[in-house]
This record gives sequence, structure tokens and C-alpha cells, in this order.
Amino acid sequence: MNEPDTWHVCSICRAAIPFDHTYYACSVSTCNRKRTALYFCSVACWEAHVPMMRHRDAWAEENRSPSRAAHERQQREAEEAASRRAAVAATRVDDAAVATRAPVATGAPAASDEPLPRDVLVVVSKLKRYIKARSGMSTSDNVVGILSDHLRALCTEAIRQAGQDGRRTVMSRDFSRVLEQRFR
Repeated sequence: MNEPDTWHVCSICRAAIPFDHTYYACSVSTCNRKRTALYFCSVACWEAHVPMMRHRDAWAEENRSPSRAAHERQQREAEEAASRRAAVAATRVDDAAVATRAPVATGAPAASDEPLPRDVLVVVSKLKRYIKARSGMSTSDNVVGILSDHLRALCTEAIRQAGQDGRRTVMSRDFSRVLEQRFR
């Protein structure tokens, strides 16, 4: 894209596709993603890429490249959005750094305004495979939520143990103590 009137270059023959000009795109979504977007100057160039990509059912979509002004506006908007995302990410990193400096020595888990994540904490496929191998039984999907809740409770108790010991790292011995207390 050395020439100032060039919007993109053809993905096959590398010919210039000027601003406000007809070009062709592949109808297959994987050819139109932002990172892999393919642009063709002609239907013949589009046809050249089809056997290489092994498309089963595809066609060339005729499009019009943006005007120079529209393209420059899109570039500015993309740069502004990227800088806003970077600013938000920097703020989150700063917030996380402040949160990690909060004292934990009280033994209580740190309170937060944000709700705790309710993610699944076990590898479902491995859990089901273990139960199947151990007993030949199937596993219901709602078991995973109950086990994740149980793990969260264990983690909370282990965090308390580490805090009572004045540590900022939860260790295996914290879990061992919790399990010993629970199953005495």
C-alpha cells in the first residue's frame, strides 16, 4: 500500500484496490475475519483462492471500498477505541495492584464491591471420566455446580488460614488444615 490512492491490495495478485472502487470478498466467514480479511481485485483472483482454501460452497461478493475520508474516519475511530481500551485496562491493572496491597492479615477474605465469579472450578470432562471409570456410572450436569460451590467454600477457609498465619500466599497446608477440621 505504497500508493496514496490504494485502499488495500489484492490478496492473490497484489494489485492495488483504490478507494471508492469495486472489489470482491469471499462469502465464507473465515475469509472475512478482521485478522484474515481477504480482498480480491477481480472474480478471477477470487476463483484462484477457492481451491487453495478448499471451500465447498462459496461465491464472490461484490463490494465497494470506502472513500478516503470514510477510511480515515474509521482509522481514527479505531485508534480512539484502542486508546480507550488501553486506558480501561491500565485502570484495571492499577485497581488490581491496589487491591493486592490491601492487608489480609486479619484472616478474613477481602470484601469487594464486585460479585465473586461463579465459574465452574472443575474440569467437567475429567470428573465425568473418573466417575465412569471408577463406577461405570454417568454424572449429572448439576453436580459440577455443587462441587464448584464446595471448592469455593474450601478456598475461602484456606484463605482465612493463610491470613491468620500472616501470609499472602495460600498453600497446600492451608487446605490440609481445613480438610482436617472438617473431617475429624
